[in-house]
Parts: sequence; C-alpha cells; structure tokens
Amino acid sequence: MNKQVITSVLVGIIIVLAVTGTITLAENQVDAEITPFPSREKVISVTGIATTSVEPDLLVITFGVENQEESARAALIGNSNSMTSIVDTIQTLGISEDEISTSRISIYPIYDNYRDPVTERYVQELIGYRVTNTITVETSKLDKAADIIDGAVSSGANRVDNVSFTLSPQKQLDVKDDLLGKAILNAKKKAENALAPLNHKIIGVKAVTLSEFGMPPPIPVFRTTGAFAEDAAFKSSTPVFSSDQDITTTASVIFLIGSN
Repeated sequence: MNKQVITSVLVGIIIVLAVTGTITLAENQVDAEITPFPSREKVISVTGIATTSVEPDLLVITFGVENQEESARAALIGNSNSMTSIVDTIQTLGISEDEISTSRISIYPIYDNYRDPVTERYVQELIGYRVTNTITVETSKLDKAADIIDGAVSSGANRVDNVSFTLSPQKQLDVKDDLLGKAILNAKKKAENALAPLNHKIIGVKAVTLSEFGMPPPIPVFRTTGAFAEDAAFKSSTPVFSSDQDITTTASVIFLIGSN
C-alpha cells in the first residue's frame, strides 16, 4: 500500500473519531440538562384546632392617686402620702411588696388661658401642678379583688384604671403545651376521616407548622378614671367575680399518604 493510501486511511480514521467524540459530548450535555422526574409522593394538608376553657389564676388591678396643688412640691408630697397610706392598707390584706409595682408617675403644669381685657391678647397663667401616680397589684389571691379595691379607695385612691383576670406565665406555658398536642391529634383525626373513603392511609409526616399561641385579652371587670372617692357606689363593698377564658390554638400538618 503506497503512502498516499495510508495517509488517506489515517485521515478518515481521525475524522470518524472526531465525529464520534463530538456526538458523545453532545449526548452527555443533553443528559445533564434533563429535568429530574418530579416527586411521586402523595400528601394531604390539614389544620387541627384545639380549644379549652381555662380558669384565670392571676388578678391584675391598676389604681392610683391624682391630685393638684399650687406648687410641684406640695403636689408630690400630697400624692406620696396618699400612696403610702394605700400601699400600707393593701399590705394588711396579705398582698406582699413583690406583688405591687409602680405603673406610672407623672407631673405636669396646669395653665389657665384667658384674654387680657387691656391688651386683648390671650394669656397663659400657671395655676398649679397635677401629679398622677398609679400602681399595679398582680396577685394569685383572686378572692381579694373587692377587698383591695375597697381598701385602696378608702385610703385615698381616686383612680381605678383596670381590674382584670388573666393567666400567670406558668399557666400560659402549661396550657400552650397541652393545646398544641391536642391540635396535632385533631389534625391527624381529620386526615384519617378524609382518607378513609379514598382507600388511603397516613404513612408519614412531611411538615408541621405550629401557630403562635395567642392569649386572649384579660377579662376587664370594669374600667373607670377620675375622682370617685366620694361616690356612694364605692362606700360599700365592691363585688368582683372572675370567669373562665376560652383559648384556641391551631397546628397545620402535611401528612404523607399511601394506598391501603
């Protein structure tokens, strides 16, 4: 075989190999771009609900003294004396210092606005200072509500801003843990009932979403402000009763399902 023939054969082999390599590379590129087959898992999403009625274990009362004097010093001294008397009185009812806290204290000037008959201009004249001091009692002695209010008012309190019943932090935690478990069981029961006619069953859990535990607002007994110490309604015993609170929480669960 002459050199020309050998050269032609070699060139042909090289071309074939090059074409084959190009085809193989192209096939590999195509395989890499293929989208994976979608998941074949079957799921059902259900939201479970749990509700309970809870008896409050924490009494919260906010009350205080509001007074006005010509000088800031006189207003502060008078207010302080009244608050000392109030605290001493409620402590005799078995309320400890740890159960009493200052909610707010403020002092601001009081002005009288009038028109000067000479200059015919409006004049602002300082006529005194008003001091407001409020304290909050938080106690587990729910049966002391009426006694605390009566004792505070008789000792000089002329504001009762809030009386409510709620749950202590520890009881909130206990209720939350109990309700979340019941909500998940409720979700499972709903899923089982829905799957029964479809001849399917739960085979696993894909995801669980727990709702934020929301406490309902405290139950207000009454709310009033202003001077009422001379009101006949507060001269006699004040009846105060607590009531249960309905608390609800939810849990969303995605179950994996399969045929029976």
